[in-house]
Amino acid sequence: MSQLTFYTNPQSRGQIIRWMLEELGAPYETVLLDYGGTMKAPEYLAINPMGKVPAIRHGDRVVTECAAICAYLADAFPEAGLAPAPADRHDYYRWLFFTAGPIEAVFTAKAMGWEVPAERQAMAGFGNFDLALNTIAGAVAGKAFIAGDRFSAADIYVASQLDFMLTFKLVEPRAEFDAYLGPLRGRPAFRRAKEIDAALIAGAG
Repeated sequence: MSQLTFYTNPQSRGQIIRWMLEELGAPYETVLLDYGGTMKAPEYLAINPMGKVPAIRHGDRVVTECAAICAYLADAFPEAGLAPAPADRHDYYRWLFFTAGPIEAVFTAKAMGWEVPAERQAMAGFGNFDLALNTIAGAVAGKAFIAGDRFSAADIYVASQLDFMLTFKLVEPRAEFDAYLGPLRGRPAFRRAKEIDAALIAGAG
């Protein structure tokens, strides 16, 4: 089995990949990086020229960007059952990349205080805040899983983003989000991942 190395900082989007790795159940090595220091060092820039985390190295393969890492790992470790069959991946890809694209973008814009004028919203991939949020709320409404009838890497990514936004009060609570997230937050791998990163954060303090 190829060595799996995880580059992260516990106070980053690396928490998404920590959950993904814990769901895989495969052994992995963690390399902790600090902002402005080792994250910008030549050794790590050779892995990710953006100088940001997370990233993984699997053997001689490097993958960055959370959604891409989730999709890659689901395929690289099929025994974990975290991707639907190829013929059934329409919703899996749709909501994984909708969350990586419009949802990420709209919350970045909101955090920066950027407002897209109504007459130019067609130029923005997310349209506007309410449209993007209502779309993802509709995608999870009444569902245990966002893609088909079983848990997948798309749930890890989508749920992680929603969990973050709700935890830091970037969105108002919604019944659809609570119903979707509740069981996922109870998954043993989710709890392990949170405990690992919480301990790392406490140790750095």
